[in-house]
Amino acid sequence: MALGGELVLQDVDFRLLPGEIHSLMGENGAGKSTLVKAVTGALPLAAGVMTLDGRPRTFRSPQQAQQAGISAVYQEIDLLPNLTVAENICLGREPRRFGLVDWRAMRERAREALDTLGVGIDVTSRLGTHSLAVQQLVAIARAVSADVRVLVLDEPTSSLDADECAELFRVVRQFRSRGAAVLFVSHFLEQVYDLCDRVTVLRDGRFVGEYLTRELLRRDLVQAMLGDRHIPRRMAPALRVAGPQEPPWLSVRGLVVPGVAGADLDLLPGEVLGVAGLLGSGRSELARAVTGVDRVLDGTLQVRGEERSFTGPREAMALGVVYSSENRRTEGIIGDLSVLDNITLALQAEQGVLRRLPEERRRELAASWVEALGIRPADLDRPAGTLSGGNQQKVLLARLLALAPRVLVLDEPTRGIDVGSKVEVQNLVRELADNGVAVMFISVELDEVLRVGNRVAILQSGRVLETLAAEDLTVDSLTALVTGADEVDG
Repeated sequence: MALGGELVLQDVDFRLLPGEIHSLMGENGAGKSTLVKAVTGALPLAAGVMTLDGRPRTFRSPQQAQQAGISAVYQEIDLLPNLTVAENICLGREPRRFGLVDWRAMRERAREALDTLGVGIDVTSRLGTHSLAVQQLVAIARAVSADVRVLVLDEPTSSLDADECAELFRVVRQFRSRGAAVLFVSHFLEQVYDLCDRVTVLRDGRFVGEYLTRELLRRDLVQAMLGDRHIPRRMAPALRVAGPQEPPWLSVRGLVVPGVAGADLDLLPGEVLGVAGLLGSGRSELARAVTGVDRVLDGTLQVRGEERSFTGPREAMALGVVYSSENRRTEGIIGDLSVLDNITLALQAEQGVLRRLPEERRRELAASWVEALGIRPADLDRPAGTLSGGNQQKVLLARLLALAPRVLVLDEPTRGIDVGSKVEVQNLVRELADNGVAVMFISVELDEVLRVGNRVAILQSGRVLETLAAEDLTVDSLTALVTGADEVDG
């Protein structure tokens, strides 16, 4: 299969069996998204054949695939938060009576879809009032409200905490028990082994192998994805801890914003501060407040010992404080713009619209970051939205690093990217800290927080409970702290 003149998939064999959950694994750029698009009718096959129940089928649109019983739920929920749960479940398939929408029948159909999954919520409530986990379940209810035989789940857990993942997995297992085939795309190895019966691995657009999950060691799975590349036993070595004589680059005391109540925090030069907390603990709200994205309601903020007040991210950037949002699609990469434009965007904004960066300088700068971060393909004029998730994340980091920041706040920088790209991003964070940058690193993966951070700030209900040395923590002890289990046990 070719995409944009470039061969994306070649000689790929793939099968989904009824009553099974099948994982599709591979690095970003391996061809997973392209295969999903082909299965769901979003991309036509350039060669080969696809069969459903043994009959050759050709889908010219996602609508045709849905009519044949193939539905997809994606990482970025494509529902309408301003509409009710019922309206979202029946969107485009509204029951009608005398040419008008039959609202009673719509609500009943939505309830039946949710009841099938064991989900009990008010179908007349507005979707946007619910958590991401509930919205994800509504998206699945929408998918299965039709006669679905194949359900495709593309990174469905990237924004969910452990309890929400468990609820989602319960629903998926129930769907499998009805004899449906489920395609589960994820970068979380533990989830794949917990949920999936079978795994197919792609690498560089080619089929590597199909395996029974129970027979495949984790290390062998990673090796299949990476090929001959080295698999590090420790993704990021321990970082040096800034000495007590070094003042913080950024300090906050008694910080109050919606979702955060009185947080104290120090970001020291040359160290990575990991931030750990459950979904809703105030992680992202804290990150947005210290970088000027959201207005601070109370508390003090100091940069290099001087009290400051950010009225917006531009002021923060001018003082060397930059932010990378967890929502790469809507607050990060501009998919229609080129890699060149995305990398130089913030630098041009800092210059102002009347002081255009010379084209030669833009290309030289962007090319240097493409080479330094290993962005692939190395095409400055390629639309950034066509890159893999890992390479999009690198483009976003290149944009921020072009500003030569002193404080780098990263909210879920490895969300939705593969093992190899995670290694590269984590090692980049380490190199930045080694060069004196203060980094705040937020991740839902607690083992990653411990692997990357020097210290870890533990958040609960909008408060920083305490900040501890990462070397004094384990995944189990950190889990107990962020969930409050240690208090219950005590």
